[in-house]
Amino acid sequence: MFTDAHVWEGTARRLTAAGAQVRAVTLAGPGRPRAGDGPEPDAGAHAEAEAGAHAEAEADLETHIEEVCAAIDAVTGAPGGTGGTGGTGGTGGRGIVLVGHDYGVHPVLGAADRRAERVARIVCVDAGLPQDGVPPLAAVPDQSVRALPAEEAAAGTTAGVLPPPGREEWTRWGSTAGVSEEALDRLTARAAPQPLGTLLRPLRLSGAAAAVPTTGVLCTANGVGIDMVQRLVDLGDPALRALTGPGVTFFELPTGHWPMLSCPEDLAGVLLRAAAGEGHRLTPPGASGTPAHLHPFPLPVPELPRERRGNVDFYFPRPGGTKGIEGAERAERAEGAEGAEGVDGPRPAVVFVHGGPVPAGAEPSPRDWPVLAGHARYAAGQGAVGVTVEHRLHDVADYPRAAGDVAAAVDLVRADPRVDGDRIALWFFSGGGPLLADWLAKPPAWLRCLAAAYPVLAPLPNWGMSADSRFHPVRALADAGQAPPPLVLLRVGLESPEIAATVSGFLAAAGEREAEVRVVDVPHGHHGGGPGDPEEEWRGAVREAVRAVLDRLDA
Repeated sequence: MFTDAHVWEGTARRLTAAGAQVRAVTLAGPGRPRAGDGPEPDAGAHAEAEAGAHAEAEADLETHIEEVCAAIDAVTGAPGGTGGTGGTGGTGGRGIVLVGHDYGVHPVLGAADRRAERVARIVCVDAGLPQDGVPPLAAVPDQSVRALPAEEAAAGTTAGVLPPPGREEWTRWGSTAGVSEEALDRLTARAAPQPLGTLLRPLRLSGAAAAVPTTGVLCTANGVGIDMVQRLVDLGDPALRALTGPGVTFFELPTGHWPMLSCPEDLAGVLLRAAAGEGHRLTPPGASGTPAHLHPFPLPVPELPRERRGNVDFYFPRPGGTKGIEGAERAERAEGAEGAEGVDGPRPAVVFVHGGPVPAGAEPSPRDWPVLAGHARYAAGQGAVGVTVEHRLHDVADYPRAAGDVAAAVDLVRADPRVDGDRIALWFFSGGGPLLADWLAKPPAWLRCLAAAYPVLAPLPNWGMSADSRFHPVRALADAGQAPPPLVLLRVGLESPEIAATVSGFLAAAGEREAEVRVVDVPHGHHGGGPGDPEEEWRGAVREAVRAVLDRLDA
């Protein structure tokens, strides 16, 4: 997006030094060099681009696919190699490696679909694998930016351009971690408008590209790593099953969204390894054991009846309370509990909210995951009403809808006569963490505690949320007009650096506000836990965190 071949200069030099033939293809668009693709377009090329600006503004995805096809057709009998942003390299046979970054993966995949017999591998640099019939606009990270082209499409036009970002706006398109000030200045100076037609026209694939081996290069500072992709695959999304194929590999680079600018030498090395078929391979769901989200709950829980009402499941305390679950120390919580048929006085409730995004139609659904149902049953075993909520967070653009689902569920819970509507705790997991923001910004009097387990507490760079996003718990806590309710945070020691940074920022904001925060650590725990984590650490941490929440409900 917005760039030309110059961004590949450093990577191209290193690939060429390694013996690869490289072609960095500048795709049509106003203000972009058109005479001789390559790392250093001349001044005449710039003049030619300006003269044809109107025509180039009419360029669309088909135009760019044809340009990459032409670059493939121009490769004859050259040594093997790679190239970028619709770049090519290879031999006269099936030896060409196509490399696409960001938007560039769309024309790369479209060209590979038409020249599959000549393409040895597709490499997607910090980009998802596009699907047939989906326009590139769907992959634009900044949700506010999606609105302008969408309005143009609704009006029946694909003409016009999307202006390039200003120097301080590149983070709306991805993390700039690792990019030097000089490189960022040059990126901004060379940026050119993006024709709207390139974003609005759906990608059409015959299926031929599906047989071409593919490599994904994930830039972890932009928010996604191999472990996270494996967890998404484990959720069972059919669209991601192809990522477990034998011809699909992955690499990670600890940098932001522009590795060709931040670490060109490392990227060149990864591209050469990808061309050789190296890389990490994902496993199909369940092939390497129980997925993390289906791992058993670490503590013993009572067998309680589930009362399902719409997207909400209730677990009520049973007669006899907690004896045999956590012993007499919690027996007093169950005094008066008479089971789901009625209790001797309303009980406080803990509402557990799953993370995401979770694919629509995932089986089992989140409220049936052992971790979510286990927490609710355990809370009920301690004398509170345990509640799970299933919401519709299927994409990062769905946070407003998910927030509405959670708010409606809380209203339903508080309206139940068996629940003490003035003693409610909300507990969010993982990617559900941003939903905390609304409750931090304006906490109601009945909200006695907010809890979060291995949460994301600020939008990750590749989510495309603006700095003033509503779903930013760190900022919500810092800017709230009133003191937050007591907070309980279950933190894992082996969290990804990107998520851990959001937790650190949240705790710093809590310190500034002098908020009451109880941090419970799992020193050797991973995000979401799993079979390789120390069970005793998890048991102790979950027990302590639940006890902290219930203590605040009783206060």
